[in-house]
Amino acid sequence: MTGRSGNHEPARWGIVGGGMLGLTLALRLRQQGKHVTLLEAAPQLGGLASAWSLGDVVWDRHYHVTLRSDRHLRALLAELDLEREIAWVDTRTGVFDGTRLHSVSSALELLRFPVLRWWDILRLAATVLRASRIRDSRALERIPVSDWLIRWSGRRAFDAFWRPLLRSKLGEAYRDTSAAFIWATLQRLYAARSKGAKREQFGYVPGGYARVLERFGERLLREGVQLETDHRVERVESSGGAVTVKVAGRKTQRFDHVVVTSAAPLAARICSGLRPDEEERLRGVRYLGIVCASLLLKRPLSPYYVTNLLDADLPFTGVIEMSALVDRRQLGGRSLVYLPCYLEPGDPFFERPDVEIRELFEAGLRRVHPQFRPEDVVAFRVSRVRHVMALPTLDYSRRCPPTTTSAPGLHLLGSAHILDGTLNVDETLRLAEAAAQRFAELA
Repeated sequence: MTGRSGNHEPARWGIVGGGMLGLTLALRLRQQGKHVTLLEAAPQLGGLASAWSLGDVVWDRHYHVTLRSDRHLRALLAELDLEREIAWVDTRTGVFDGTRLHSVSSALELLRFPVLRWWDILRLAATVLRASRIRDSRALERIPVSDWLIRWSGRRAFDAFWRPLLRSKLGEAYRDTSAAFIWATLQRLYAARSKGAKREQFGYVPGGYARVLERFGERLLREGVQLETDHRVERVESSGGAVTVKVAGRKTQRFDHVVVTSAAPLAARICSGLRPDEEERLRGVRYLGIVCASLLLKRPLSPYYVTNLLDADLPFTGVIEMSALVDRRQLGGRSLVYLPCYLEPGDPFFERPDVEIRELFEAGLRRVHPQFRPEDVVAFRVSRVRHVMALPTLDYSRRCPPTTTSAPGLHLLGSAHILDGTLNVDETLRLAEAAAQRFAELA
């Protein structure tokens, strides 16, 4: 393989962003014989999958699970010699209807769900079955998600069940979201049930993503990837047959190719030399961010891994009880709960101090779980990320930003390029693997 200068040195590739996408791409490009440098702004690798300390426990900053159908993630974990250690657990799901909790972990429990009548529930089941049989989601991109769900589930089921769930994940942005979103979501949840299984089965690696990322970083260093954390990229520019990367407070670096894995609006901000239409596409991607509280508790709240909320007045959009999945011995004998709230990037809620968020979230948690007591909280931390998920708006694939740009050697790759799936680690890895194959022949 030759570099741009015509000599026989390996092509120099720079990757901006050390999340699971950037890490996977770095590994694959290095395995192709390229010289790879990865630049990450944070002190640690992982991005949205990074871990942090919560009291004396180290676990994921945001909630993640592995499904048996997560082909790309499980293959990567096998490469890291971790796949055989995955703990698989039957999980349960709850719903809070505004006054009390209900288990909806089986077909029989769903039929007993008092918010809906039996024929509404049959239509819900038909909707899930319909979604599971659709193989190409492109036609669904032209249909608003509310229209599609009303058509298949009926108005009552939409108002009482689907709309609250859409709002919990998308806020009012659900009005601008295509049916491809619910298709991808149902596809993934349907796959969580192994053939003939009555319950969802999720998995996790003991030690969480802290252990996965530690093993991943070690593997990359052995392969010869240069990992540079605490390197915040300010500018990426293609000129003079090379791509230069300006890093805050550090020496500018030069590469033959650079892949920017940042969120689309952030990529538009740091990339120089793009055509106006390319910048417009990047800036036009609509995102949701997240304010996610992690609570380490003395005792469990419920047996449910996920509690969906039909009450729009709660300050968070779901209750994820990780310790209903993860062995509590992994968490120092404590219970770990995530309270996520999905918001537009400019929402002023991002600016609220932790003490206010804690007061608000604990009051909301008492509504869902009256037995909850603030004195049960061992540790409380808040994560804020303004750009998490690119919204699959109507006809999104026609407006998706380019991956290879008009600027020679400058490439873009991020969650905005997921066209037929939802944002999760497996889809992120699938995106990285496909891109690595396309980049294989580039010198």
